[in-house]
Amino acid sequence: MGAADEKLQPPVGNKSTPPLLSLARRTRYALHQGSRVALYTLHSEAMRRMNKRIQKDLPDTPKITPDGPVPSQRRMLADIFKLFADDLQAVEDGLYPMPSDGTMTARELLDTSRAFFKDVPEVARRRATGAHQEVNEEPAGFAEALPRYYRQNFHFQTDGWLSEDSAKLYDFQVDVLFSGATAAMRRKVLLPFAEILKQKDQRKVAYLDIACGTGGLLRPALKAFPRLKGVGLDLSEPYLNVARERAKTRRASYVTAMAENLPFADGSFDVISCVFLFHELPPKVRRKVLAEVSRVLKPGGSFLFVDSLQTGDVPDYDGLLSLFPQLFHEPYYNSYLKEDLTSLCSDEGLEERWMTPAFVSRAAEFVKTR
Repeated sequence: MGAADEKLQPPVGNKSTPPLLSLARRTRYALHQGSRVALYTLHSEAMRRMNKRIQKDLPDTPKITPDGPVPSQRRMLADIFKLFADDLQAVEDGLYPMPSDGTMTARELLDTSRAFFKDVPEVARRRATGAHQEVNEEPAGFAEALPRYYRQNFHFQTDGWLSEDSAKLYDFQVDVLFSGATAAMRRKVLLPFAEILKQKDQRKVAYLDIACGTGGLLRPALKAFPRLKGVGLDLSEPYLNVARERAKTRRASYVTAMAENLPFADGSFDVISCVFLFHELPPKVRRKVLAEVSRVLKPGGSFLFVDSLQTGDVPDYDGLLSLFPQLFHEPYYNSYLKEDLTSLCSDEGLEERWMTPAFVSRAAEFVKTR
C-alpha cells in the first residue's frame, strides 16, 4: 500500500465472541453492506447511462485524462471488501456497535432516489458549461455572510451547501460515488477514539466534530460511546438542521461557525474530529484551521482526521485521484493532493501517531504535544 505501510496502525480490541453469535453477526453485516453496495452500484450505472444520453445535447467537454495509474474495478472492489472486513472486525472486537448507516424506509428511499435522478441532468449541465457559481447569483439570508471560497456549487451539486434539499441528498450522492463505503471510511477514526475513551470517563470528555455536515461521524460516535457528549460545528445552517433531525439524542449540540475561527476557549476539547473537509479548503485556510484545532485542543488531546487519499499514499490510485477535480468542481483538491499534512500539523504541535489508507480515504490521529 505504499508509504502508509510504514505507519503505525490503530489499535484494536480483543473481545471474543461465541461462534454462533459471530456467524449471525457476520451474516447480518454482510447482508446490510451487500445490499447497500448493490443499491448504490445500480444508481451509479443508471446515472452513467443517463449522462451518456444527456451529453448529446450538451457542449463538448475537454477530454479527461488521468495523471498516473488508475485501479481496476476488481482492485477497488477488493479494497472496499477489505474496508468492510476491517469494519466488521472492529464490531466483533467490541470497539463500536453494528452499523446501521444509510437505513431508510421504503418511502424515504423512493423519495431520495427520485431526488437523486432529478438532479443528475443539472449536475451534467453544470459540468458541461462550467457553471459552479450559481449559489452566488442571488445570495440571500445567512449565505451573504459566508466566506467566498465556501459559496460555490461544490461537486456541481444543486445549491452547494446552502439548502436543506442539498443536505438531505448529499450523503446519498456521496455513497453512489463511493459504492456505499463512505460511512465505513468515516468509522476508521472510531478505533483510536475507542482506545482514548478506555482511559477516561466518557462523561468528562469534551468532543468536537468540525464540519460535521449532517452528522455522518457525530451520530455513530455518540452511538458507539453512549455516555459521550459531542458538539457538531458547521458553516451551513441547513446541513445542521438536517443533522439535528437525524441525531435523535440530547447528547449532541450544534454550533454554526467557521473552522478557521472556532468560537471556543483555548484548551477546550479532549478530542476533535474532522471528516472530508481539508480537500475543500484553500491552502491558506487549511493552515488557519490547523492552528485553531491546536489552540482549542487540550495538551495530550487527539485530532482525528479522515479525508481523501493524497498522491503517493496508495500509488495505484494516483491517476484516479487526479480525475476527481476534472469530473467534479473541486477547486482546491489538486493542492490538497500534494499538501504535506504531517508537517503542517507538526508546525502546530500536532504529531502524527498513525495513518492508514482506507479505500479512497486516509485516516489519521494527531496528538497535541505542545
